[in-house]
Amino acid sequence: MKSVFALLVAVAALPAVAQAQDPAQTQVLRVFLDCTQCDFNNLRQDITFVNYVSDRSNADVHVLITTQDTATGGREYTFEFIGIGAFADIRQPMIYSSNGTDTEDERRRGVSRTFSLGLTPFLVRTPAADRFSLRYTQPAGRATASQPENDPWNNWIFRVGSSLEINAEERQNSNRVRANINANRTTDRWKFSVSSNGDFNHGKVTLSDGREIDRITESWSASGSITKSIGPSHWAALVRTEVRSSTQSNEKLDARQAIGVEWDYFPYSESTRRSFVIQYSVGIAKTKYNETTIFGKLEETVSDHRLAAILALRQPWGTMRTSAAYSAFLHDKSLYNIDLFADADIRLFRGFGLNVEGSYARVRNQIYLAAGGATDEEVLLQLRRLGTGYRYRMQVGFTFQFGSIYNNVVNPRWSATTGRGFGGGGPRGGGD
Repeated sequence: MKSVFALLVAVAALPAVAQAQDPAQTQVLRVFLDCTQCDFNNLRQDITFVNYVSDRSNADVHVLITTQDTATGGREYTFEFIGIGAFADIRQPMIYSSNGTDTEDERRRGVSRTFSLGLTPFLVRTPAADRFSLRYTQPAGRATASQPENDPWNNWIFRVGSSLEINAEERQNSNRVRANINANRTTDRWKFSVSSNGDFNHGKVTLSDGREIDRITESWSASGSITKSIGPSHWAALVRTEVRSSTQSNEKLDARQAIGVEWDYFPYSESTRRSFVIQYSVGIAKTKYNETTIFGKLEETVSDHRLAAILALRQPWGTMRTSAAYSAFLHDKSLYNIDLFADADIRLFRGFGLNVEGSYARVRNQIYLAAGGATDEEVLLQLRRLGTGYRYRMQVGFTFQFGSIYNNVVNPRWSATTGRGFGGGGPRGGGD
């Protein structure tokens, strides 16, 4: 393993002559694009006056783009143009916001337009500066998105969705219906959210001995929350109500109300790049069960509280998210849950990135479990939640890239082909 790692380091440290540029390309700005929610192919096709490189160390400018959803159902893109080398003194932030009613093409054109404008301070310092010009399009009497003249919906956004899925084989079948309704209103100081979801899955499985087993899972929920900003930058309060039902969790009806407070060490205006949040909430729930629980309850009222710390960073060196949460029932502190989570994608050196993801939960609060336990069939078909003392998951990996530093070419041939037996998974059909 040490020899493999040494080889990777040696390849990464190859002399600069291996990355020698073509003389005709020395005046072309080199850009490293760092965005997980962008259409990279579209940008390369729209913006052809720069060279795209596959590693930050080869770039003149690092374009870091972060995104978050907006109140209108659109998306806000925060651009950070970070100069490198001869351009290290330039750092240009920009923001583009799409509307929830925008088409994918309109959103792509908005991202491309903002991307090209943000490169201007860098382009004017290249030998090719005299080849560029700036054009302005006069708006046709429209108000800007940030200052609407008249909004009959008063900032409310509604979404309705539903789907029907039918699957069948010789020995099993299932019919699944999903539905959701959401309404949101967001302003600088207030955030209102109302939502409901349903998931109904009915089917049958035939075992090798001829027995037929019904596979039925049903769940639905409805919730509403109000979030209030406290002060301009760091504090917020929450009130939330939720009603739900789940056959897997043995909950015939569960109604919960909670209040909470949140503090962010960094200003909320920097949330797309960095945040360190402390959250505390306390609530009360009344639950009716389908079957008697392991504590001999068919219904009960309990109160609980939760404390969580969440750190999220997106920087030129990569991304990282970590969180730790403790929750417990107030009537019995031995009924608690501890959740730990970490996720990191870090660029260690030229072309080499480390990916780590892991989670662990100490589970001591499954008061909803049915007293009779689950049959083997219910376990295999995942029809019931199972009692456990812990859950964990871990994934570690790396990526290493070497070769040409340029990444300009777009070739979409066959990339959209998904047909089985024709450029897909062959006669067997994918991963069968």
